[in-house]
Amino acid sequence: MSAPLLAPARRIALLVAYDGAAFAGSQAQAAGLRTVQGELEAALARFTGERQRLRLAGRTDAGVHARGQVCTLDTTSGHGPARFVTALNRYLPQDVAVRDATLVAADFDPRRHALMRSYEYRIAHGRPRSPLLRLYSWQLRPTLDVAAMQAAATTLPRAMVDWSAFAGGLAPARSPLRSLAACDVQQVGLHALRVRVQAESFLPQQVRRIVGALSRAGTGALTPQAFARLLEGAASSAGPVAPAHGLTLTDVRYAPEALHWTEDCDDDDALADGE
Repeated sequence: MSAPLLAPARRIALLVAYDGAAFAGSQAQAAGLRTVQGELEAALARFTGERQRLRLAGRTDAGVHARGQVCTLDTTSGHGPARFVTALNRYLPQDVAVRDATLVAADFDPRRHALMRSYEYRIAHGRPRSPLLRLYSWQLRPTLDVAAMQAAATTLPRAMVDWSAFAGGLAPARSPLRSLAACDVQQVGLHALRVRVQAESFLPQQVRRIVGALSRAGTGALTPQAFARLLEGAASSAGPVAPAHGLTLTDVRYAPEALHWTEDCDDDDALADGE
């Protein structure tokens, strides 16, 4: 008797959210370190029995959160995307969840095909620290000058330039050239700021160094003109590096024909503004 035919493999994209506080980062690492990718792969194995390395749209560091991370898996199971959402969430821990799932082309790559990545950074300032914000906002005792930070943010070039000064250590072969699409500072509460940054891709620590330098503009330690000159500095000279826990990957965008979520996932389920 001939063996039963296996169903053809399908590629499914997942929209994933996680609280990064207890993770060593998003990407699989050395044995013993807890990662978002590891939890997703373990849940997939429990659901379908398939063991594989999932592909992620980007790497987030330990402590960084996400509500718009994208990853893909290949499956020969007959389950539809909606079933993957409910089943994976049953097996996942409370600090990571699948928000949506959809079929994509067999050659879809969540990292290479991304057109834009968006991050936001939360800052609580001008009041004593709050234990309830310690894992989700950078708490600064001085009251920051929001207008000065906004003026500094406008000096960042929206063109392909060398961002070495705002990057962590780069491998010799890695290009420091990046093009920033947007950077804005918003007051979202009496003592709360949100910095939003967008680009097709980022260098290690680039967003956190931008935020760290903006905080110096907010305290008056840097004028907007001095802030603009930071790009001319030596590698890794701009900053300080803002703590990871204030950072959230909010969105990864693709061409509409490449990926379209089945649900309305544009709702702002961000953390409270800390008032």
